[in-house]
Amino acid sequence: MNSDQNVDVAIIGAGPAGLTAAYLLTKKGYSVAVIEKDPVYVGGISRTVELNGFRFDIGGHRFFSKSKEVVDFWNEILPDDFIQRPRMSRIYYEGKFYSYPLRAFEALWNLGLWRSTLCMASFAKAKLFPNRNVRSFQDWTTNAFGHKLFSIFFKTYTEKVWGMPCDEMSADWAAQRIKGLSLGAAVVDGLKRSLGLNKRPNDGMETKTLLESFRYPRLGPGMMWEAARDSVVKGGNQVLMAHGLKQLSRDDAAGQWQMVANGPSGDIVVKARHVISSAPMRELAGRIHPLPATLPRAMDLKYRDFLTVALMVKAEDIFPDNWIYIHDPKVQVGRIQNFRSWSPEMVPDPTLACVGLEYFCFEGDGLWASSDADLVELAKKEMALLGLCNPDDVVGGAVVRQEKAYPVYDDDYAANVLAMRTELAKLYPTLHLVGRNGMHRYNNQDHAMMTAMLTVRNIEAGEQLYDIWAVNEDAEYHEAGEEGQDVVGEQAALSSVRLVPSRLKVA
Repeated sequence: MNSDQNVDVAIIGAGPAGLTAAYLLTKKGYSVAVIEKDPVYVGGISRTVELNGFRFDIGGHRFFSKSKEVVDFWNEILPDDFIQRPRMSRIYYEGKFYSYPLRAFEALWNLGLWRSTLCMASFAKAKLFPNRNVRSFQDWTTNAFGHKLFSIFFKTYTEKVWGMPCDEMSADWAAQRIKGLSLGAAVVDGLKRSLGLNKRPNDGMETKTLLESFRYPRLGPGMMWEAARDSVVKGGNQVLMAHGLKQLSRDDAAGQWQMVANGPSGDIVVKARHVISSAPMRELAGRIHPLPATLPRAMDLKYRDFLTVALMVKAEDIFPDNWIYIHDPKVQVGRIQNFRSWSPEMVPDPTLACVGLEYFCFEGDGLWASSDADLVELAKKEMALLGLCNPDDVVGGAVVRQEKAYPVYDDDYAANVLAMRTELAKLYPTLHLVGRNGMHRYNNQDHAMMTAMLTVRNIEAGEQLYDIWAVNEDAEYHEAGEEGQDVVGEQAALSSVRLVPSRLKVA
């Protein structure tokens, strides 16, 4: 590795967006250098951590997309390593489990007739007298489901995830993550299923959130991105591990970017015609030289971090779900993954179960700063409180921390993002922001990949043919048809993000 090198494209971050771009550019014959600050793993939040044969998915990643281009990409990289997995998840509330999608009779039984009646009355009130000034997550969700259901099935879990009151969160997050989910439709569908009148698989035709099956790499999502990295390297390009961005500057006279990255052997300098960044916007802004005028706005962007406590338990299985949402304020855990339900190959010992308790926190707070031993003890205690296992049956534990897992949607985030991206687009048309943190947008993996795919097309064309900011987190074309078969919808989506001259000038 040369300490001073020239490439066509420098890429910051080896997550799904960064490696998608690197893979496609390598195939097209471009020279590429990718820097990744993690010393071991690629994939970002989609990496898979391995310890003594146990493999931990960081948050759980279903592989499902209606984009043929994305599905073709997955199949090209891992042609023989996908398995089909059933989707099962439930909500834990007041000591009882609620199936999701909703089964009406089960919900009525668990909640009781009186509380169910109150929920439906609250829902009816919200429909008859909706809040016309929808500003917050609480406003949006109450309008959609009624205050009673909001308080049972949204408030506790959402505030665990984000560490802030629901009335301080932007309604944008609810609109993205719960788009298309109708309580009335869910009750009718649940009633039909409870009576055996609807046996058709719930395949996401109505709502992407309700998929009942998905594909999954047999060794976890990190398998995908390790294979992508290997292809990039085999193609003659570089993925530099343990290298963090130190400074990024533009030499207009030479028509080049200069990227300085710090690694185990000191600084390296990479010169490139284009830079693709999936780094958090706040971090990128502080490393561009000269500093952008919108730096104060970028510094106001917030992120939610989380950690997974993996427990190995003497049991063949603890519960059949892929994961369980914990809507219970008496414990801190927000969600529990069952790694064997994702793939049997994630757990090497058939006599042991392996679960991952997810704790949402801010980097540096009490949870984040706790020792691994203390976190394992907390997880054992909370599993017992939930009645899921006996602490004496736990034979091992491990902790995986993930910083900046979720870009926070507070009241000011949209204005801050718009200010920064507008300034950077005007000053630096060859600096491309992609992915979840690169755009401060709660993208799913396939949408993050699509932002990279369109960016590669822009670089290849030598102009901004596509506005990647128009790639919608839950675009309608991703919610119809079979996986990877919505060719017409995909072309419509691409047309919708194609820039017209007036928009190009604004950008």
